[in-house]
Amino acid sequence: MRYALSPVLLAVICLLMSRQIDTGGQVAPFDVTEKTIPELAAAMRSGATTSKRLVQAYLKRIEAFDHHGPALNAIISINPKAVDEAEALDRERASRGPRGPLHGIPIILKDNYETADMPTTAASIALKGSMPGRDAFQVKRLREAGAVIVAKSNLHEFARGITTISSLGGQTRNPYDPTRNPGGSSGGTGAAIAANFAAVGMGTDTCGSIRYPAAHNNLVGLRPTMGLSSRTGIVPLALSQDVGGPLGRSVTDVAMVLEATAGADPADPVTAKSAGRIPNSYVTVLDADGLRGARLGVFVPLFGATPDDQRVGSVVRTAVQRMEQRGAQAVEVSVPAMPTEGDVSLIRFEFKFHLNEYLARTPHAPVRTLAEILDKGLFHPAVEQGFRRSNDVATLDSDEYRAMAAKQTQLREALLKTMDDNRVVALVYPTLRRTAAKIGEPQSGGNCHASAATGLPAITVPAGFADDGMPVGVELLGRPFTEPELLKLAYSFEQATHHRRLPSLTPQVH
Repeated sequence: MRYALSPVLLAVICLLMSRQIDTGGQVAPFDVTEKTIPELAAAMRSGATTSKRLVQAYLKRIEAFDHHGPALNAIISINPKAVDEAEALDRERASRGPRGPLHGIPIILKDNYETADMPTTAASIALKGSMPGRDAFQVKRLREAGAVIVAKSNLHEFARGITTISSLGGQTRNPYDPTRNPGGSSGGTGAAIAANFAAVGMGTDTCGSIRYPAAHNNLVGLRPTMGLSSRTGIVPLALSQDVGGPLGRSVTDVAMVLEATAGADPADPVTAKSAGRIPNSYVTVLDADGLRGARLGVFVPLFGATPDDQRVGSVVRTAVQRMEQRGAQAVEVSVPAMPTEGDVSLIRFEFKFHLNEYLARTPHAPVRTLAEILDKGLFHPAVEQGFRRSNDVATLDSDEYRAMAAKQTQLREALLKTMDDNRVVALVYPTLRRTAAKIGEPQSGGNCHASAATGLPAITVPAGFADDGMPVGVELLGRPFTEPELLKLAYSFEQATHHRRLPSLTPQVH
């Protein structure tokens, strides 16, 4: 005969179990290493751990590896209230049940997402201590879902670069080889999630800044369709290209965070495009057999043609072969005269104007303009040249700017036509054509612009490791608002290959 526990009795049992854990009871320590969000949620649901204990475990890993051990230098600031917030969520779980799958889940934010209770600095000494007093739209969504912000991560200063060095945070290091860069600009988030400093992290992408750190750190990174997720409360780099999105150790985790954060925001009019384009769930579409029958376009121009491109290219071509073994059909495709990033990027033009507008509406901002930052020397030398080039742009009302914007439109049309003409659901190519460069050396080989300059969605998933021991990412680019299809394809490849691997320099902490 089976007996059902009443909700009240179940809540009391959960509360007692959480108290036993938190007061040094005989419950075994819970290892957070490489755990997915569903695994963490199940452990909290069963009473095997609590959100408070999860936060403490991740903080212990930050202590062990961020300034000690490999000294990743991924974290800008720790949330001093993280443990208390987690404990409050534990009490809420015990008394009322979880809000949803992210209840009590520890996360890390790139420090260009505004937080009401922590500084938002964009990793610049120019904004050191800046307290906007508000949460970014996506941060608000995550908090409402029950996520706990553990820390904020370093980024390439003001997101203007791809190796993650800044005047406030210094140089972040790659957990797979600390002599190499972690990608950027969301490299702090990438290194932190690879090293298991939290369950999942948030980044931004203006041209590769989610996907490059994902590739360099053996992670999944999603750049959503322009208009799917709000940019309100994110320090802007170039609004024609800026998006925010998740980085995680699994496709499932990324899908769960996207589900919590996607949606229209009246303060960001571009999100009106998402109306009627957001499914009930990004998680339920995940299918280990999702590659079967999918027709994929192997996008030849982004594989590169030089000998130095072959190290990564061979890994990605092997990944395509694995996709075919899972039932996909792959055909080589191209577009005439594929432009380079420099041909279609609007970052140089827009940065000054969009940053100045942001600073003007930020209460008590320590600085008010890019010119002031330059005049006062409040920047890392690595970003000076780019900052000065942007500061020299007199107006966006220019033929040069309009011509560049027109090239973006032409590229978008060309990519969509290529997909239509070849009847493919996605284009496949290396996220970058080169593995992570040594710190201090320039990073080359980026393929960010196919997505960033067009507003089309793209997901990067681990493709394996190159012969130099560094991770490689394979990218899938789709039509507008086809995130469900991209997630399904990426999940199928992930489940067939399991290329995700914990860095040996950041092992389990006892």
